[in-house]
Amino acid sequence: MALVPNSVALLVKSGFDVIVQSKAGNESMISDDEYVDAGASISKDARFLYSSADTILKVQKPLDAEVELFQENTTLICFIQPVANSALLQQLSDHKVSVFSMDAIPRIAKAQSMDALSSMASISGYKAALMAAESMSKYLPMMITAAGTTPPAKGLVIGAGVAGLQSIATAKRLGAVMYAFDVRPDVEEQVKSLGANFISTSISAEDAESSGGYAKEIDDGEQHKDREILQNYIKDMDFVISTAAVPGKPAPLLITSDMVNGMRPGSVIIDLAAETGGNCELTRPGETHKHNGVMVSGPLNVPSSMPLHASQLYSRNVYNLLMHIMKEDDLKVDSEDEIILNSRIAYKGTVLSK
Repeated sequence: MALVPNSVALLVKSGFDVIVQSKAGNESMISDDEYVDAGASISKDARFLYSSADTILKVQKPLDAEVELFQENTTLICFIQPVANSALLQQLSDHKVSVFSMDAIPRIAKAQSMDALSSMASISGYKAALMAAESMSKYLPMMITAAGTTPPAKGLVIGAGVAGLQSIATAKRLGAVMYAFDVRPDVEEQVKSLGANFISTSISAEDAESSGGYAKEIDDGEQHKDREILQNYIKDMDFVISTAAVPGKPAPLLITSDMVNGMRPGSVIIDLAAETGGNCELTRPGETHKHNGVMVSGPLNVPSSMPLHASQLYSRNVYNLLMHIMKEDDLKVDSEDEIILNSRIAYKGTVLSK
């Protein structure tokens, strides 16, 4: 859900008229009455809602049929992944819709409160550790029983961004022995602070990380070296959580089918990079299957599995972006603002290059 009642109340106090589609909050356990109490009006007619609103807030990209209902000069704020949805972006631009993409918020200090990617990644990382624990055929922690002692499970997280660090922290709290791999050497300190072992690479910090703090795309030769490093560790792991991603690019291939063949039956791979193709060669986005006894899962839209907190966090991010744009009781875009320059991907009939 793009807005929770608390954010609605704040927007109404700031001068917004807020219309919520009837039952839109049901999956997040929020009733229409709660929105009304916060100052919103409820519309059962989606056509009326889209055609009357000058600012539309969504989580996911709109459907083609929805775009046809937008009035001209509408402002849309949502996750849209512009590189992967260029046709949709052009359709929105043809309707003179100005688009702010929540996945294009820059990772800078003054934009932290608007950084929806980090909010959702934290949920995904937490849930991935739970998914791995539930899918395994053994305990995560060491267990001492009258029948003997069982050793702790070993886990490897690939990609130590927000999702990866949260996976490490969650699995570590559950008692697993954790390892982490990342092409960015600067994250070693963060990994070790969570009690995990860091697997290093030969890539320099300058070659591995962009100015925005994200991992850069690396060439095939370096990817081959990384796979050789990972192969030495993956064969001994009980579970692997992969989160490696490069903004606007397909996910890097880091786990080959040969590497999966070398894992013990009963091992688990949770590939959070499935949204952009997956880090594992055997990943089927949106599916879970077994290969030689190894479970390979490519979950999509993991934050939606925790809708209450996902909605609360996303709503705060959206509210903070709106307040950043809003000047003198109106939405006025400062075209020189760094946050606007990065997140605004279409403006009144023009698709902006990214």
